[in-house]
Amino acid sequence: MSLKRVVVTGLGALTPIGNNIEEYWDGLVNGKSGAAPITHFDASKFKTQFACEVKGFNVTDYIDRKEARRQDKFTHYAIVSSAEAIVDSKLDLETVDKDRVGVIWGAGIGGLETFQNEVTSFALGDGTPKFNPFFIPKMIADIAPGLISIKYGFRGPNFTTVSACASSANAMIDALNYIRLGKADVIVTGGSEAAVTGAGIGGFNAMHALSTRNDSPETASRPFDANRDGFVLGEGSGCLILEEYEHAKARGAKIYAELAGGGLSADAHHMTAPHPEGLGAKNVMNNCLEDAGLTIHDVDAINMHGTSTPLGDVAESKAIQDLFGEHAYKLNINSTKSMTGHLLGAAGAIEAIDSVLAIENGIVPPTINHSTKDDNIDEKLNLTLNKAQKRDIRVAMSNTFGFGGHNACVLFKKLD
Repeated sequence: MSLKRVVVTGLGALTPIGNNIEEYWDGLVNGKSGAAPITHFDASKFKTQFACEVKGFNVTDYIDRKEARRQDKFTHYAIVSSAEAIVDSKLDLETVDKDRVGVIWGAGIGGLETFQNEVTSFALGDGTPKFNPFFIPKMIADIAPGLISIKYGFRGPNFTTVSACASSANAMIDALNYIRLGKADVIVTGGSEAAVTGAGIGGFNAMHALSTRNDSPETASRPFDANRDGFVLGEGSGCLILEEYEHAKARGAKIYAELAGGGLSADAHHMTAPHPEGLGAKNVMNNCLEDAGLTIHDVDAINMHGTSTPLGDVAESKAIQDLFGEHAYKLNINSTKSMTGHLLGAAGAIEAIDSVLAIENGIVPPTINHSTKDDNIDEKLNLTLNKAQKRDIRVAMSNTFGFGGHNACVLFKKLD
């Protein structure tokens, strides 16, 4: 059977550098850092005392107070970004066949704050079980797409993908394939995460994964810089409306770009460290190109996973050079995590949005905070350092890699 084409017709974002798509893109292009001292809890005794938090967000501006209390923050974020994307898509909710509209979401952790608070309350009590009746529904990672579907009456495929930091890219690839195969006309996809909690910061600190640059939070996320010392934890949500091309064309929808392919692979190497030669990263990009029916010479830009960890940035840059050869030097490569921090399960979604908007606007956002060359990363690579660059982009890739060796890559191209 011939596969159907899939396009992007709506976008929504709630991020540490902007609470909607317009603000997010403006922050990206202008190299805005979202890192600042933590306000969600008292972090004074933690090794890392800063994060990339969502700012100026009042959930009751979007969700009824009673309903909001029944949801974890990661679900709040999902509902807000998906609402923006649905409005942006101009999908007619009165006439669309809701049996053929699905929600496939990504979350690496889910309701961490809810789990932390409920277990802490029990542990500090007298042993009498006094749990919130919404404890489990608030915590489970699949509740976000469930509640989105309930809000809009979407009865198509509905589930959450969990693959650590690759979760929302996995969700997009699943959505891509369901539409390709004719199982749905429209899928609301993306991811959300809200792990800036005591347990989240403490857990990643225990792994020595986070930057501890407490004296300068705004410069702590510094991918490819020789003095990088770990990633900066972020939070938020991103949403894309994926739609079958003929369905979108028939209703006169605005089409941002085509989602032309997705790739998956495993490092099969280590619980948290990347393959030192970037083998899994190389394989996933190659798989993505094959899925899209494109070659290395078609690619113009790559939003790298680029977390700002000593091992990860080197392994990924090696993978790009191994796969793309001399063409690697013709690419624009960037890491938007330098601005947003690492949104874990939501990273793939907001970074895919960056790729889509880079194609639409002909601008590659910068990798900020770079000051010292790392001799292990080829200086001939165009890492789009510190300042956005204008470029006609026809094809853009976005990489996401998760603990456990999970790799996902999505590829967007300008609609022919």
